[in-house]
Amino acid sequence: MKANKLYIFLFLITSISFAQNDKRVFKNFKKSENSFEINTNDGKYIITPYNDNIIETTFIPKGEVYNKNSHTIVIKPQKITITTAVTVDRIEILTNGISVVVQKSPFQIQYSYKNKILLSEKNGYIKTDSTEVLDFNISSDEVLYGGGARALGMNRRGNRLQLYNRAHYGYETHSELMNFTMPLVLSSKIYAVHFDNAPIGFLDLDSKKNNTLSYETISGRKTYQVIANDSWLGLIDNYTDLTGKQPLLPRWALGNFSSRFGYHSEKETRETVQKFIDEKIPLDAVIIDIYWFGKEMKGTMGNLKFLKDSFPTPKKMIADFQKKGVKTILVTEPFVLTTSKRWQEVVEKDVLAKDSLGNPFKFDFYFGNTGLIDIYNPKGKDWFWNIYKELAEMGIQGVWGDLGEPEVHPSGLLHATGTADEVHNIYGHDWARLIYEGYKKEFPNQRPFILMRAGYSGSQRFGMIPWSGDVNRTWGGLQSQPEIALQMSMQGMAFMHSDLGGFAGANLDDELYTRWLQYGVFQPIYRPHAQEEVPAEPVFREPKTKALAKQSIELRYKLLPYNYTLAFQNNQSGAPLMRPLFFDEPDNNKLLNSATSYLWGNDFLVTPILNSGVKEKEVYFPQKSNWFDFYTHEKFGGGTTHLVKTHNNSIPTFVRGGAFIPMAKPMQTTADYNSNSFNLHYYFDASANQYESQLYNDDGETSNAFEKDNYEILCFKGEAKKRKLNIEFKTETGSLYTSESKQIELVIHNINKEPKRIKIDGKKTLVNWNSQNKTLLIPVNWNTKEVLKIHIKLKK
Repeated sequence: MKANKLYIFLFLITSISFAQNDKRVFKNFKKSENSFEINTNDGKYIITPYNDNIIETTFIPKGEVYNKNSHTIVIKPQKITITTAVTVDRIEILTNGISVVVQKSPFQIQYSYKNKILLSEKNGYIKTDSTEVLDFNISSDEVLYGGGARALGMNRRGNRLQLYNRAHYGYETHSELMNFTMPLVLSSKIYAVHFDNAPIGFLDLDSKKNNTLSYETISGRKTYQVIANDSWLGLIDNYTDLTGKQPLLPRWALGNFSSRFGYHSEKETRETVQKFIDEKIPLDAVIIDIYWFGKEMKGTMGNLKFLKDSFPTPKKMIADFQKKGVKTILVTEPFVLTTSKRWQEVVEKDVLAKDSLGNPFKFDFYFGNTGLIDIYNPKGKDWFWNIYKELAEMGIQGVWGDLGEPEVHPSGLLHATGTADEVHNIYGHDWARLIYEGYKKEFPNQRPFILMRAGYSGSQRFGMIPWSGDVNRTWGGLQSQPEIALQMSMQGMAFMHSDLGGFAGANLDDELYTRWLQYGVFQPIYRPHAQEEVPAEPVFREPKTKALAKQSIELRYKLLPYNYTLAFQNNQSGAPLMRPLFFDEPDNNKLLNSATSYLWGNDFLVTPILNSGVKEKEVYFPQKSNWFDFYTHEKFGGGTTHLVKTHNNSIPTFVRGGAFIPMAKPMQTTADYNSNSFNLHYYFDASANQYESQLYNDDGETSNAFEKDNYEILCFKGEAKKRKLNIEFKTETGSLYTSESKQIELVIHNINKEPKRIKIDGKKTLVNWNSQNKTLLIPVNWNTKEVLKIHIKLKK
């Protein structure tokens, strides 16, 4: 069998012609415990299979020393079955998934997955006057994704992407460079290439139209990982195994935030929170921008201490909010202005990055003349963490790290570990690491909330919650948001979200605001935020807009058990909350460049309204399932396209046939959430003859609750056989979790005729069937220590 596999593989390799490097000369090959070494005339390759789905290649030019340190990788090579064969003209390194063929002359390295060629090195490593380059041959028909957060369309092929985190204020439908770049490429052939190097550079996705992928950098490691899988979810699971899984965020973070730039006083903040309560609009957190430490926008950054004139009793304010179920989050920045109250302190304590003479590097930017905290200097790192520790001890529940690109980062500035350009793209990443590791050490039972707009590959493992920067408050600004969130979800940053309603500009557009908040129900974080000229908070909008916003927020809270389960699944497998439709249909070429609709988890199909005055919307329904309108219950066949009428109080939303959707009872904050009493909607579809769903529960706040065995997973299964419908509930409970009985209102949709009979655990129960909306209501009292079975006899 192995010989036959090798023959097929060699046939594929020799059947496809790629450009090769005729200047690199093969010298010798040797195998070590976990890797393979190939020496050439100009350097050395080290090839390391991590597992059947991930393989790493490093080139070390002659005269350089191997740098093993990665800012990204968290796994070690696993013991797997590897077959090697060395012949006169080539070397084969075969796993059960990814395999490598090294052709000796002309020299070339080629990668495949299960006998399907992925890509090959073109020239491989090249040294130019100013950069170092790794380039590859790719096929002409593949769509390319990645490179971090951009607004370019889903297919990013044809672009040369700068790798330099930079804010783009007021962007709309097109932005080539934004706050969060990543040296990561994903292909429609379901593989990815990650360039494991921090310094700035470029990612060229075939901009010259010659089927070439290239990575250019100013310095550093010549290391990359090739990752491949049979499915998109599998690929992202592999990538987040490589770079780290997102910790489960606190449950309250899935609620509604009150935020603006910004609240000027304790009085204003208290009044705003109270207005949400008075209006009965759910709220879980309030975010206080820069005015918590200074009266003016400019000149005070770096104070990082409550200004008592404006916030006379901050500790009491935080405690009072906490009693109401509202968490307090403060903005912080890595800049300390020369006019701030802490300037002398940071100079004396050696906190700041330096110039070439060893003095604090000072420079001007929008907020004033400043220095930058050197988080790579242990003194700077400790000083900054102590700020966060003091705030956490006051009761602050979340950290907002702003301007973390860093927004201005002069090339001449020196950090303890290198130049500004060498660490620029990982500054936000390591800032999040500083906070995450500080919480892990000082507050080990608390799940940190870390909101930032800049990071790097793998920042998800530090609990980073990214947002898409200072988007314009226009329809154009809204139109780019699904693309950005979907792209970042594919790159491991599953909680990418936007300032709901848009941030930049004083544009009062109630329809835009309404549609953006409706989209926000189905994006990872629900956080309206904007410049203060036009209110971001729904409580300050006119009555009709406020009512529509309240309806959206209430729906967001109803979906809390579903959304929290999505967050758990992301923590376990890297599965995005927002998913492109091609996850369902990877071979449908029409979907590969589409972000007009997306999947919210596995079971919702969402089509945002991104233009004014839209009366109907074209929706494609993925072919693997039938779909039900979430609001009208109308059924749509999979693989079809329909014009759907729109409504002012919702966006087109559909549920997969066969799905179970848990929905919570009304609440003012997530602190009121009762996981023991909820509605469970089952979208019966005879064509989905068997379907299973889960609901994850824990206390919503303890760090690593699942790993500590302090959780429960409720499992729901529906099975249709002829005219019988069988439903089964069972639970998986951690040894430290006390599972309680569940009061469930089971609502079964798409029951076209009144059932003949219903039995719960063998006992007949009343049939409560609604002929108008074709639903069946079954109250269930479930002792979760037992398996519960419901049998329904349907009429013809």
